[in-house]
Amino acid sequence: MSDTTPQELDTILAAAAAAQDAWATSPPAARAAALDEVAAAMGREADRLVALAEEESHLPEARLRGELTRTRFQLGHFAGILREGSFLDATIDHADPDWPPAPRPDLRLAQYGLGPVVVFAGGNFPFAFSVAGGDTASALAAGCPVVLKVHPGHPRLSAATAEIVVAALVEAGAPSGAFAVVYGEQAGREAVVDPRVAAGSFTGSLGGGRALFDLASGRPSPIPFFAEMGSLNPVFVTSAALEADRDALLDGFVGSFTLGVGQFCTKPGMLIAPAGSGIEDALRARVEAVAAAPMLSEGIAGRYGDTLTALRAEPASRDVVVAAAEGVPDGLAAGATLISATAADFLVDRDGLLVECFGPASVLVSYADEEELTAVAQAFDGQLTATLHALADEPLATRLLPLLRRIAGRVLFNDWPTGVAVTAAMQHGGPYPATTAASTTSVGDLAIRRFLRPVSYQGVPDPLLPPALQDANPWGLPRRVDGRLVPSPDQAENEVT
Repeated sequence: MSDTTPQELDTILAAAAAAQDAWATSPPAARAAALDEVAAAMGREADRLVALAEEESHLPEARLRGELTRTRFQLGHFAGILREGSFLDATIDHADPDWPPAPRPDLRLAQYGLGPVVVFAGGNFPFAFSVAGGDTASALAAGCPVVLKVHPGHPRLSAATAEIVVAALVEAGAPSGAFAVVYGEQAGREAVVDPRVAAGSFTGSLGGGRALFDLASGRPSPIPFFAEMGSLNPVFVTSAALEADRDALLDGFVGSFTLGVGQFCTKPGMLIAPAGSGIEDALRARVEAVAAAPMLSEGIAGRYGDTLTALRAEPASRDVVVAAAEGVPDGLAAGATLISATAADFLVDRDGLLVECFGPASVLVSYADEEELTAVAQAFDGQLTATLHALADEPLATRLLPLLRRIAGRVLFNDWPTGVAVTAAMQHGGPYPATTAASTTSVGDLAIRRFLRPVSYQGVPDPLLPPALQDANPWGLPRRVDGRLVPSPDQAENEVT
């Protein structure tokens, strides 16, 4: 696909800006119906989309069909959030002459879409984090027109998906300009700094995300830019946990860091385990048994090789397994790799080892005692996830969990971080440099809040108020009225029956 020209970009952004008010003020139920229509349309075109994804991403059919199912579920899930309505935070405080310390005026608040959002598609999930992925679904749900910058790793799939999304939105009655795609790095950068764009989101590398974040922050009128930029996702193992279920733990680790050829942002890139336990030999055999596989693209495979070479050259690191990538097309091949370091050397060479290696590689850090383990945990900067394998009644677990909470958005216990559930309690984010906004998530119900802002109305007559705040509650929303939660009419009826 050819890059979007400046003239084409201007037309797309003008259409998005023109669609802003109509889309943002449309009833939540109407936006929900539009998202459902997109999900249904993608289901009807599943065979064609999966075939294109196989050709461009080199991922297996079963993985892609599962990912497409997740993508459709995400769209439907946000449709459900819209119908439930609490995301609007509709709040009514009636005038109160006795309110301390002074009389309170009539105040009413609700959330509204920020405006057009530029979304940068991710490359490792050609459905779930791409054209119709989570950022698109949550931004559209918030009432924001979306201008999506296509990932260069799957342009034909992106074009086909975009056609489906646009047609489905038109069928559902969405305003023209509610969704469009652009191609090329320059078009993406120009969109970020265009005054018609109100926010941005990104999934990718630290370098790319930080560059775009700086553009968004450096505008004359800065905008929020929500970038997910990768993570090491450290896994900490206590001696007691290793003794209790050694084989399952080691199998789980190797399976997790090699899943999807290590191309998950939640891949465990470092295992911190007790020294002197024979763990290296046990892991060596498991890693050697992992078959080589193709990566998403030659560019990603090349960057993986370069990062791995630099990681192996660090003074603190020592090769354990560097598996040959045989039987896979040249330029795409990647074999599973594990390198090792002592905790003492890691603490000296921290910056050299705390580098995400996007691919099937991980680092084993061996600690001598609990003090070294704690010191290693304190050495990490922001992460998407941090995992602890321990016994529930271990005092060490009580010491470590608060440390992990400080560095990660999601803390796991006796589990593995690969796999992110689309649900209300999910937090897929973390302190910088994992993301640019630690208080937000890109997966789960709260993802919609990235693209909303609260607006308060004071003393506005009821007929002039938006439907969400009118006394009659024409949208049937759950609301907070004078400090008391009032369920929607449907919720109240269900409670009675």
